[in-house]
Amino acid sequence: MIRQTGDIIRDHRQRASLTQEQLAERSGISVETIRKLEQGVRRSARMDTYHALARALGLPTSALIGDQAEAAARAEPDHRPLSLAEIRRAVAPVRGLGGATLAAPAGEPQPVDVLRRRLHVADRAYQANDYATTLSTLPPLLLDVRAAAGLAADDARPAALLLQARTLHLTGNLLIQLRAGDLAQTALSDALDAAETAGDQVVAATVMQGMCWLLMRQGRLAEAAELATRTADQIEPRFSRATPAEFAAWGWLAMGAAAAHARDNRPDVAAELVDAAAAAAVRIGTRAPGPDHLMMVGGFDVGRVQMQRVENAAVAGDPATVLTLAEAVPPGPTPVGSSWQRHRLDVAWAYAEQRQYADATAVLLDLQDRAPAWLRHQRYARDVVRQIAEGRRRAMSTELAGLAALVGCTP
Repeated sequence: MIRQTGDIIRDHRQRASLTQEQLAERSGISVETIRKLEQGVRRSARMDTYHALARALGLPTSALIGDQAEAAARAEPDHRPLSLAEIRRAVAPVRGLGGATLAAPAGEPQPVDVLRRRLHVADRAYQANDYATTLSTLPPLLLDVRAAAGLAADDARPAALLLQARTLHLTGNLLIQLRAGDLAQTALSDALDAAETAGDQVVAATVMQGMCWLLMRQGRLAEAAELATRTADQIEPRFSRATPAEFAAWGWLAMGAAAAHARDNRPDVAAELVDAAAAAAVRIGTRAPGPDHLMMVGGFDVGRVQMQRVENAAVAGDPATVLTLAEAVPPGPTPVGSSWQRHRLDVAWAYAEQRQYADATAVLLDLQDRAPAWLRHQRYARDVVRQIAEGRRRAMSTELAGLAALVGCTP
């Protein structure tokens, strides 16, 4: 029998000889939230809530989650959902006897360079938070790149497989963003298979970073940290001769491991990993990975590493440090739009924690203008809006009410 998260929290609280009120005081989490979790009225909470409770109990965050992977399986705000039917058919086609699929046949075979250009169009749409365009672009592209890989001559097959791996990687990232975790895992697993068959370690490593992100979304922090660390060890670059793409792939993995350790209440390990990533970013300097790589690889730089330092401080519940460190982050947006947007949510949270509600609202309004589609998928944004709405002494302004409606917040 799988133990419920609330039972686990209650057991650890009682072992520490703490009342619900005392745990609330130590953690900064309301007594009502703790009571609802322990009673099973609420079956899950944000990862930051688990982290604060674990920190107060002196435990790794994963000790409170136990076998429950639902911590990241959040319901999206109440808005008209984007249809995943077509991308589901492309990622996980129905197979019959003999391996034949029911997927729609691809069109006329296209050259790899044409398919590569189509992939970069989809990548730019994704980074611009245009999920509707990305969702409509990727399914036919997936069918075409699979067909190209299947028809490629032996000498052209590695390039076609790498294109397939990159397309599936972008698809997996999009599905993670849209909270379709199981489908994302299928896409990323297939991407890894294609990259390894092609023999490209850098592309395979970048796919693994996507897998680590998915594991963190599922609350599988220890697995995410171990996977990122093990993969980084396998591809650790020689600083005297590594290419920018090799440094970037390794640096993304180091930051992924840092993010997982920070959430699992291991701030010292997280800090060491960010320092290692910073060394790789400095080594890249102004050089960037080649144009063949997606923005997720090209977006690794010193500024992105600084955003990770800010994020770790937010996970640790230290708003003053968040605001101090954020001063060193270059103004955005950056090529990897979601990274910069996530950073700005950390800044909004820090302002709200400091009761600087006007500043927090201004950050959120800027995100609403820049990336409304992205913002409505962020539970973090919903919680910050609720914190602002409940902390202000005046009635909600029209702007704040609009934000609350966008992210599905009911104060």
